[in-house]
Amino acid sequence: MAETTIRSLPILPLPAGVVLPGMVVTIGLESDEARAALDAAGPERTVVLVPRVHDRFAAVGVIARIEDEGQLPDGNPAIVIRAEQRASIGSGTPGTGSALWVGVEPLEESAPTERTDALAAEYRAAARSLLERLGGRRFGGMLRDVESPGALADTAGWWPDLSVERKVELLETLDVDERLEKVTAWTKEALAEHELADKIRHDVSDGMEQQQREFLLRQQLAAIRKELGEDGDEADAVEQYREKLAGRAVPDGPRVAIEREIAKLERTSPQNQEHGWIRAWLDTVTEIPWGERTEDDVDLGRARAVLDADHTGLDDVKARIVEDLAVRRLRAERAVPADDGAAPAGGRPSPTILLLVGPPGVGKTSLGASVARALGRSFVRVALGGVRDEAEIRGHRRTYVGAKEGRIARALVDAGTFNPVFLLDEIDKVGADWRGDPSAALLEVLDPAQNHTFRDHYLEIELDLSEVLFIATANQLDTIPGPLLDRMEIIQLDGYTEAEKVAIAREHLLPRLTERTGLHPDEVNVTEDALALVVADYTREAGVRGLERQLGKVLRKAATAIATAQDDDRPTDAAGSDQPAGPAAVIDADTVRAALGRPRFRHDEANRTPTTGVVNGLAVTGAGGDVLIVEATAMDGDGPEKGSLLLTGQLGDVMSESGQIALSFIRSQREALGIEPEAFARRFHVHFPAGAVPKDGPSAGVTMTTALVSLLTGRPVDPHVGMTGEVTLQGNVLPIGGVKQKLLAAHRAGLTDVVIPLANEPDLDDLPEAVRAELRIHPVAHVRDVLALALLEAAAAPTGAGSHPDATHVTAA
Repeated sequence: MAETTIRSLPILPLPAGVVLPGMVVTIGLESDEARAALDAAGPERTVVLVPRVHDRFAAVGVIARIEDEGQLPDGNPAIVIRAEQRASIGSGTPGTGSALWVGVEPLEESAPTERTDALAAEYRAAARSLLERLGGRRFGGMLRDVESPGALADTAGWWPDLSVERKVELLETLDVDERLEKVTAWTKEALAEHELADKIRHDVSDGMEQQQREFLLRQQLAAIRKELGEDGDEADAVEQYREKLAGRAVPDGPRVAIEREIAKLERTSPQNQEHGWIRAWLDTVTEIPWGERTEDDVDLGRARAVLDADHTGLDDVKARIVEDLAVRRLRAERAVPADDGAAPAGGRPSPTILLLVGPPGVGKTSLGASVARALGRSFVRVALGGVRDEAEIRGHRRTYVGAKEGRIARALVDAGTFNPVFLLDEIDKVGADWRGDPSAALLEVLDPAQNHTFRDHYLEIELDLSEVLFIATANQLDTIPGPLLDRMEIIQLDGYTEAEKVAIAREHLLPRLTERTGLHPDEVNVTEDALALVVADYTREAGVRGLERQLGKVLRKAATAIATAQDDDRPTDAAGSDQPAGPAAVIDADTVRAALGRPRFRHDEANRTPTTGVVNGLAVTGAGGDVLIVEATAMDGDGPEKGSLLLTGQLGDVMSESGQIALSFIRSQREALGIEPEAFARRFHVHFPAGAVPKDGPSAGVTMTTALVSLLTGRPVDPHVGMTGEVTLQGNVLPIGGVKQKLLAAHRAGLTDVVIPLANEPDLDDLPEAVRAELRIHPVAHVRDVLALALLEAAAAPTGAGSHPDATHVTAA
């Protein structure tokens, strides 16, 4: 290796810029240091150019030769120099003049490697692409003329966007391959930045052009419609739909569908039949309260106070509703996730769906309204009674003429929020025919795992029903399909005692009826005896609707009397007055009898005379508990009719089978029951009253068994005893349902003793204390216990079934 020679040269500092080997540049001599370096250059006209970076000189400079001297356009002196070779800057050395002299050691470039040509080609291609994007054709030609890889890398020094720091780094890099790698990386980085900037600029430009194009097209479309004489309000309608959509928090999926229909409306002529369909759809979908929600006010004390103020009694029901509200509040406050693992949050509320089951008039619908008032939510009642078309729930397909949304979507519109209280009224009366099964559509509505994506057939967009509080009502459970019933929690409302009815009449019915009849509260005074008389003798029902009607009749007669008295006392020229005059009219028991006539019900409507073959049975109908007087008789029969059993009263299969089971049990226990063999040679007939009303269920087993045993043994039945229970071939008494309603019916009918299955004894906890105090309840496990309680001695009554004149059906009002 040749020895390097250290030379002493004056420094020409470069305060703002970097010069690399091969460059020819003009430098203004503005500083004293620059002029001193020029004077010290001597006849060799050689200096060393050193860039300054952050108040220091670079470690590597460039040996340069002064080619010419002259002046800049502003009159300042300047020189033209050619940079020739890199040099390492050493320590200062003595020299002439005031210039700074340093020792410099010329640096040779590294020898080419097998990678050098490839790196040079890669840099040349990247630099050419960047120059083409920047429009630097002159520099592109310079790249073609440079052959040395080191000189090619140094051409990056001409790049004005390259920072001074990177230019100094390039100057100080002696290895050619390393230098090419750096400039290639910097070039590709700049190329990517320019491509991104061009893309952004292009997208912005396209967006502006698209808006301008749409604006021009809309203007042209408006002009065309004007020339055709079409309604100019169509354009306004389209803009109104867009404004409605812009101001709503519509989810992405529905928003895309609505925007698509708006664009379709804009392209469709008003004369096109589809134009009206699109507008009807848009009118419906923009009415949906997207993003609207009410804030729940779940104050449990206030909720219970609201329920107590609206309803008397029903303590168990109100306690269960308060429990559900408490669960909802805790889930919202503690962000409990949904049961299906979907959104947390407070997001999905408690999945419980309540089903209020009970006879008419017990307050199921008003309970739903009270829950909504307690929560501060909107309340919507969806009547399902008699619905037989599945489209009533899901809506009709848009392809049908007169298509519209279903009741669920319409209820959301009526509620004005996405978290109302929906009362699905009379869910047990939903039917099914060739148009579909509405109860099947309700499976999705009432399933918390599915209803957050409920899709109405007319709207064809997803509606989130997960925040809706569903409360369903029904009179009975038998007609509700099993899968639908499985989605709801059943809360039983069994009816009211007479004392509770009197309290309801005093606290709720009278104030409402007084206002409805135009009376002032201080104009009438209804005594407790009058209310008790109406409840006992003129109504016999589980609820209070009949009671309300009877009280309304009494108050209307009182209003008539008051209005007539005012007419008699008013001068002919006197103006009318809405103020009461005179003392309050007292409505007592005599007033009630005069207004309502003879009593409609008697306490002895159950069988009151010990009669063979006549038994007081207990049943549950859609109107609540009821007393059925079951009659059995026997007739002579010949041939195959001997020992046969005829059941009448429009009975179902289960009840008919209970009659056959009862007769088979009696045959098997003939000797134990003291029945002669020839007694079974007759034909037996068991009848249930109210033959127009269908009846079914196993709970009349003990009643039919007792009636037949009474008939065959000649022992009358105690008329004060009522009974219910299913019987087996072994004579065991099995549990049944509706115990509370049956016992309330027995109490209303004036019975004193009631026989129930032993397994139903825990159900007595739900019975009001007042009823338990007046009824003797006998839980039994076998039919022989029933017979021991119900049958009297043979001499206690005349023989002959059905002889009692009061053997009629007790119908609830």
